[in-house]
Amino acid sequence: MFEIIFLSALSLYFIQLIIFSIGASKKFPKIKDEILPKITVIVAARNEENNILDCLKSLDELIYPEDKIEIIVVNDHSTDKTGELIDSFIKDKPKFKSIIPTQQIGSLKGKTNALANAIKLAKGEIILTTDADCIVSPTWAKTLVSYYQKDVGFVGGFTTQQDYNTFAGMQAIDFVFLLTVASGALNLGKPLSCIGNNMSYRKSAYEEVGGYESLPFSVTEDFNLLMAIHRLKKYKILYPLDAGSLVVSKPCPDFKTLYWQKKRWGVGGIESEIIGYLIMLWGYITHFCMLLTPFLFSYTSLYLCFFKIFIDYFFVYPVFKKLNLKLKIKHFLAFEIYFIIYVIILPFIVLPNRKVVWKGREF
Repeated sequence: MFEIIFLSALSLYFIQLIIFSIGASKKFPKIKDEILPKITVIVAARNEENNILDCLKSLDELIYPEDKIEIIVVNDHSTDKTGELIDSFIKDKPKFKSIIPTQQIGSLKGKTNALANAIKLAKGEIILTTDADCIVSPTWAKTLVSYYQKDVGFVGGFTTQQDYNTFAGMQAIDFVFLLTVASGALNLGKPLSCIGNNMSYRKSAYEEVGGYESLPFSVTEDFNLLMAIHRLKKYKILYPLDAGSLVVSKPCPDFKTLYWQKKRWGVGGIESEIIGYLIMLWGYITHFCMLLTPFLFSYTSLYLCFFKIFIDYFFVYPVFKKLNLKLKIKHFLAFEIYFIIYVIILPFIVLPNRKVVWKGREF
């Protein structure tokens, strides 16, 4: 009976990954360089003195027409040297602007209020967002914006993480794995997730949904906005697999920070549609069966465990290749162990309470 349950769940899990791979591989038309629209890049930073300069340097190197780009850096009431570093870096760079979010917009909190303040000042037709602990590729903005045909309202991009050791490497693979699922599902018309450090949207679409202040509070404001634009049923929403729009972020430095990141994502995932829960269900059962295999051992269940690892590898390997990244075996094996553990325990972390601590604030 155990083997039948394992095989059934793994079969559905396998089919899902095939579907996501098909969706993530979809190609989309691009606009010509000469009609690229004006854009506003927004970075919200709170206590990021160790990261902000690398981020700003990468933004300064963006390849985009100088008369069509502005970059707004929001110092979200930092208590360290973040504000000083921002002001020093941008003082002779006219495309940059620094603000402190003094306006309380609706009942918005933290980062969402910081973003909403910046969007009100944005002059660009397209808004792009990234985080202060990220480094964007020089072609990032141009690549994302090139997908904005007239009927496109949202374009997401892929993010990985620096993989300088095994702990960081497993997080990098987790990012790529989850974003491939997000890309595949969204490109097939079923938005499940996105990531705020690599996303873009039309300012007019943002205004049509009433801005962040008109949306229910969420600790994953990026996904909240994506779903609001999706519900308009007016715009195409794209998630292309394109190395030109890759963003590299810094991994969580320790398990405590990683715990709160996963909980924040898990709490945000509660807002998913029913299809999201079904996808999580097959994944949960598959990983739970893997965890039980040493206790209900058989060669069949062992083979199924190896097959699950095999299909995960060949799910992410082509994506790594298309993003010009190297998939390291030892990092992948660490990811598989980590993947099993967090999938099993996440419901027990999220369901009892939805408290989230992030960037020194409690939500």
